[in-house]
Amino acid sequence: MAEGPVLPPVVARMWGRDPVSRHGPRPSLRLEGITAAAIGIADAEGLAGVRMSSVARSMGVATMSLYRYVGSKDELLVAMADAAVPAPPEPEGTGWRDYLTVWTRANRDFLLDRPWLLHITSFAPPMGPRSLLWLDRGLAALADTGLGTGERMNVASTLTGYAVSHAGLALGAVGQEPPGEEAVAGLAEYSAILAEVLDPENYPALAAAVGEGAFGGGDDWIDDGDFGFGLDLLLDGIEALIAARRGAHPRTV
Repeated sequence: MAEGPVLPPVVARMWGRDPVSRHGPRPSLRLEGITAAAIGIADAEGLAGVRMSSVARSMGVATMSLYRYVGSKDELLVAMADAAVPAPPEPEGTGWRDYLTVWTRANRDFLLDRPWLLHITSFAPPMGPRSLLWLDRGLAALADTGLGTGERMNVASTLTGYAVSHAGLALGAVGQEPPGEEAVAGLAEYSAILAEVLDPENYPALAAAVGEGAFGGGDDWIDDGDFGFGLDLLLDGIEALIAARRGAHPRTV
């Protein structure tokens, strides 16, 4: 019988598959406690404050003792990215569109609550139980739509990407960009910069939009109404795709 793939140690621990040794002292720490301490530091100081030494210090243990549970800061970030995610909303009998509206908004909102997550989730695919539960619920909402597995996966990925990108825009516009990234102070400054650098001959449409105050009227460009507008555009497209699939392959409901 072929053996399954070898899980990275931190992923195995996230899923409770850490092998238990019969020899040596029993583990005195748990991954959950380490990630909770690291998340507390990230919430207070941003990712720049998260170091193996700072996490160990906050727990009152030696830095080297952490390496039995997380092999590096990168592994710690993987565990943090999952542990910091709340549970996804439950369907509660709603249709796919209503549920995915709530699902996408909730995805954006927890990123707004913890800006440092954007620095991790933008580059790492979900691997932990919490993050993958979001993906599962998104796919489940589309189960009876007639979309294929790949199409449902693309829908969930697209809506997740929209939540991530909008959260990044919103945080950058109010000067709360993810740690390690530089951004302008707000939309007014952004508009002024664009007005300075844009050549109307090469950027006629964008220059006109800036001149008409598209980015300079407060935070309207990235407010909740704009989030809803963009989300409705995406959901309208998904609805059209579902209608096309049902027309090509009639289903009995």
